Amino acid sequence: MLSRRVFLASLALSALPVLSRVARGQTYPTRPVRLIVGFTPGSAPDIVARLMGQWLSGRLGQQFLVENRPGAGGNIGTEVVVRAPADGYTLLLVGAPNAISATLYDKLSFNFLRDIAPVAGIERTRLVLVVHPSFPATTVPEFIAYAKANPRKITMASPGNGSSPHVSGELFKMMAGIDMIHVPYRGGGQVMADLIAGQVQVSFIGLTVAIEHIRSGKVRPLAVTTETRSDVLPDIPTVGDFVPGYEASAFWGIGAPRNTPAEIIDRLNKEINAGLSDPKLRARLVEGGGTLLAGLPADFGRFIGDETEKWAKVIKFAGIRPD
Repeated sequence: MLSRRVFLASLALSALPVLSRVARGQTYPTRPVRLIVGFTPGSAPDIVARLMGQWLSGRLGQQFLVENRPGAGGNIGTEVVVRAPADGYTLLLVGAPNAISATLYDKLSFNFLRDIAPVAGIERTRLVLVVHPSFPATTVPEFIAYAKANPRKITMASPGNGSSPHVSGELFKMMAGIDMIHVPYRGGGQVMADLIAGQVQVSFIGLTVAIEHIRSGKVRPLAVTTETRSDVLPDIPTVGDFVPGYEASAFWGIGAPRNTPAEIIDRLNKEINAGLSDPKLRARLVEGGGTLLAGLPADFGRFIGDETEKWAKVIKFAGIRPD
């Protein structure tokens, strides 16, 4: 009888850590959560973060407060989260800039893949190859032929060195075997203004930035950069239709400091994926032509790793340096 009591007591004690972890996941959060965005208010990533923050606030009963920490390609905001307690109360809007910065910047004080735990993907966003209406090419094959006949005579604008549009353009140059002059700007709005004015000739730019100008005829779309066509521009082919294997996109998701308890990450992942299934939130996220990036934390982690490796090759090939 005594041995049985000892056994049952030991069994109960061994279950306490598991029960404690389960309870912690079920009760989280008990206070407001910070969602750090490494970009300015009103930017595309800021909008994504606020949409998901509102959803999580409603689902989990605590405020998810967006805090903007812009600068250094998102690295300032990332470092805030890297240095924060691993308790689930400071999260990061993770994106393509993080995958790019891992190679672009030589002396970061953190290792993104090591120091940020993937929580959940939110969306991938398409870019579109657009040219000024006077440009002497109406298809991607014509564009490549013209570029090969006129090396370094085409000006390719982007929102800045190492931005998603920049590396997407460099990937195209690398795979198509062409050369263009890169002209960096300080934002997508400036890119579109000068492209419309004819000051530059081509850009790989976010579809959300370009869509209204495409519809008004101020710029000409040649192709989208993703593997599949866009629902909002179904007649526009993909770059990969003509350059096999080409694919480029930006992406957004949520990360947390490493060593954040698994039960908290799983709880957040569950609620974020629920949001991606909600018709209203889905519509808001994809209205600019994006695609949702649902899945488990491990799925998102593998995706980030693949993107980091991909852009590392492009950055090294093109010799890209930060501004």
